[in-house]
Amino acid sequence: MDFRGLSGFAPTPFVDGAPDEVAFRRIIAGLAASGVDSIGALGSTGHYAYLSVEERVRLTRAAVEEAGDVPVLVSIGAPATRTVLELAEGVQAAGASGVLLAPVSYQRLTRPEALGLYRDACAELSVPLCIYDNPGTTGFAFDDELYAEVAALGPVASVKIPGVPLGPGEAEARVAELRGVLPADVTIGVSGDQSAAAGLLAGCDAWYSVIAGSLPEASLRLARAAMAGDLEGTGAADAALSAIWGLFTRRGSARVAAAVATQLGLGVDFLPRPLLPLGEGEQAEVAEALGALGASGGAR
Repeated sequence: MDFRGLSGFAPTPFVDGAPDEVAFRRIIAGLAASGVDSIGALGSTGHYAYLSVEERVRLTRAAVEEAGDVPVLVSIGAPATRTVLELAEGVQAAGASGVLLAPVSYQRLTRPEALGLYRDACAELSVPLCIYDNPGTTGFAFDDELYAEVAALGPVASVKIPGVPLGPGEAEARVAELRGVLPADVTIGVSGDQSAAAGLLAGCDAWYSVIAGSLPEASLRLARAAMAGDLEGTGAADAALSAIWGLFTRRGSARVAAAVATQLGLGVDFLPRPLLPLGEGEQAEVAEALGALGASGGAR
């Protein structure tokens, strides 16, 4: 797996509280046909934390089957190391091209505990690993020295950073700092879709994208323009998605991404309970944003 370009993170559809594999397969097939460089299955907005090990392995197998030649990156995060290792074994056997690991916990991890988690996971991997730094969800924030220590463990191929600063020159400086501590063969991927344009223009190698899971074409326009250094094209593509970014900032990506996927007709429900959908007013904002993009309902 080449950890570069646009990675579209698929939403997980639910029916009566259980994953809807038929709709999930349809979403993955649509992403594979769209031209994304890789597919993220069971990421944060794919709600991996709410699924059993068996469900996660089964959906991984489904994603790999539908993705064809497009690499599939699968999250193996879980509160207990033994579950992480069980997932690592299961998703590798199911054909995942790479794994994504965040330091998930109930008790917030200490730095030595996080390093130990990655050391244990890396010892069991035959596919490359992407470090997932997601402090807003996990409560654990990496420092640059820890990035370097984990990257030195062996199969680490990429770091998914939570975003970049948006001030003039700040994104470039942040990416340069990371380049200074990471091995040359470890890519830097930006998440936090609102800062994707800034991160890619600053030299990030990849965009690990929530919205690309439902809107791959609009996301590809942004990613391709930014990675080509096309400032005008990047600005236009980013502006087209600005209403979505505003909703992400105010309400978080999980519920907004679920609303987008539902309104596009990709499935019945995209939030496992106890999570609840956006209110009526915000749903109307999502509909308006999709209308401005020219996106309409109906499964791909």
